[in-house]
Amino acid sequence: MGISQHLLIIGGTGFLGYHAVQECLNRGWQVTALGLPPAPPPGLFPETVQVLLQDIAQTSDQDLLDLLAGHQALVFAAGLDDRAIQKRPAYPAFEKANVEMPRRVLTLARQAGVQRAVVLGSYFCHFHRLHPEWRLAERHPYIRSRLEQERVATSIPGLEVSVLELPYIFGSYPVPGWKPLWLPLVRYLRSSKIIFFMKGGTACITARTAGRAIAAALERGGSKCYPIGQENLTWSEMLIRIGLADGRRVRVVNLPSRLVRLGTHGLWLLHHLQGLEHGLDPRHYAAIQTSETFIDPSRSQSALGYELDELDEAFEATVRVC
Repeated sequence: MGISQHLLIIGGTGFLGYHAVQECLNRGWQVTALGLPPAPPPGLFPETVQVLLQDIAQTSDQDLLDLLAGHQALVFAAGLDDRAIQKRPAYPAFEKANVEMPRRVLTLARQAGVQRAVVLGSYFCHFHRLHPEWRLAERHPYIRSRLEQERVATSIPGLEVSVLELPYIFGSYPVPGWKPLWLPLVRYLRSSKIIFFMKGGTACITARTAGRAIAAALERGGSKCYPIGQENLTWSEMLIRIGLADGRRVRVVNLPSRLVRLGTHGLWLLHHLQGLEHGLDPRHYAAIQTSETFIDPSRSQSALGYELDELDEAFEATVRVC
């Protein structure tokens, strides 16, 4: 990369932030990792990485400008994810975290002299473009916020911002006590040799592949959105391979989609009566989950030039910490 450049990763002490730090260090970046308390365990990062613990939502514009000064690049790996359940209506919470915060940070970054940035987004945005008949933005507050995030991020004057549309991610994070979001699924797989699950499938990547894509986008990305994929698996294929990674052979029986929808409608009703709202509306989310939300990884991989990792190794790393 030539002369070493300075990179700030907001969310750098988290799961994806950790892998982004490692890959960017490998490419010669000088990295500052900013995250929320508590402090990461000693030795998580090399001594060359500056670790800052700070809530940017509580930081003034001037202090943010001071923080951003001297950095040539930025990764925004923070935000509110799709599992969050909010008081109804949910959208204002998602808008604040996923739209207004990156808008503020990216605008200040441009003022501070940052030249390029990468924002971590969601593969649901890719399917919003691919399947407008699914009405994803209309039906799901989380997806609406991610789409608005993309619009905002790629329209900051004078700042080149790549948005990575990430699917489901597997891998490890060497922090004691950390558990992946896949913990309930792994426990379910361990409960029986016969597993009942929905039809459909999804794109999957490893955390290391995500880190490589982030590093590559910093160096080769443009102001556009990149759907990131690695392998497309039906849910049955995924469950069988995760089971094998855990030393188990399972048989998957697909549930009728109508039964899945009935269950998710019941979940929606329960939370609706409590005045709560999901980021992904359960009444309509079943239709997504029982579809094959597959991504052709070749276009983004060719444009950015990142290498893929071994998905089965990531499955093994995931089950080891469950």
